[in-house]
Amino acid sequence: MIILLTVVICLLILVILMQFHSKNKKNKEITYVYEKLETILADRSSEKILLFTDDTVMKELVTTLNHLLRLKEDVYSEFKRTEGSMKKMLSNISHDLKTPLTVVLGYLEMITSKSNHTLSQEEKEKMLTKVYEKVEDLLVLINKFFDLAKLESGDKDFPLSRIEINEICRNNILGFYEMIQTKDMEVSIEIPETPSYAIANEEALNRVLNNLISNAIRYGSEGKIIGLRVLTKERLITIEVWDRGRGIEEAYQEQVFERMYTMEDSRNIRYQGSGLGLTITKRLVKNLGGQLTLHSVPYEKTTFSIQLGRIK
Repeated sequence: MIILLTVVICLLILVILMQFHSKNKKNKEITYVYEKLETILADRSSEKILLFTDDTVMKELVTTLNHLLRLKEDVYSEFKRTEGSMKKMLSNISHDLKTPLTVVLGYLEMITSKSNHTLSQEEKEKMLTKVYEKVEDLLVLINKFFDLAKLESGDKDFPLSRIEINEICRNNILGFYEMIQTKDMEVSIEIPETPSYAIANEEALNRVLNNLISNAIRYGSEGKIIGLRVLTKERLITIEVWDRGRGIEEAYQEQVFERMYTMEDSRNIRYQGSGLGLTITKRLVKNLGGQLTLHSVPYEKTTFSIQLGRIK
């Protein structure tokens, strides 16, 4: 009996020692994870928590924490990218506002200067016409800033409904008929006769198509052709606007959707732009629950594709 009791007591002591060791080991692991996490957050490093353990719960905890650290890193990277984009946008805004305002002030000073009696009435009228054009450009630019601000803040609402895509596409390309003729460009239209319905907003889609078609004419006129194509699949409708102009090199294809992004030569007189058009366009497509993508091979084919959910 005494021997049995001794064995039981030894087993109990062994169990207690094992539990103490396990608890002590877990405490050390928790302390290590806590201190490591604090160090990573303080240093803003991309390091992850490495812990070799047999404890299933601890493994799951470390895996979850590493997942959160990856998310934190992604959010921080996005923040830095957005911060850089905003700084560049502010710099470009000041440039785009300052230049036309300087021109306007210059013309007005010449017109109103009491010491300048050499200007004829015709010359004054020409200068006033240029002032008017520059002010109109400024107004368009400022409206784009407001549009983008409203879209990003969610103040502008585009209720979704069932709309017929083919007719909207035909009307939009027809609206540019005179401009296309002026540029001496051909038109390729591939729109099915059978109506195609999608979940979208007519006002927003008209703005998207208007911007993409005008861009294709403006930047792709050297290719002497513009195309509009509608493809219908089981659950998707794809609208393609394409041209064979100068295009966009692969390295810049994602950047063209960023705020105020313009390629270097886009600020000359032939390719001048605010850099907001495609940003607004992509945001509008996103608000429609769709996707806007770009594929471009310079002087071969540049295609902007809009994908929307189809309703049979």
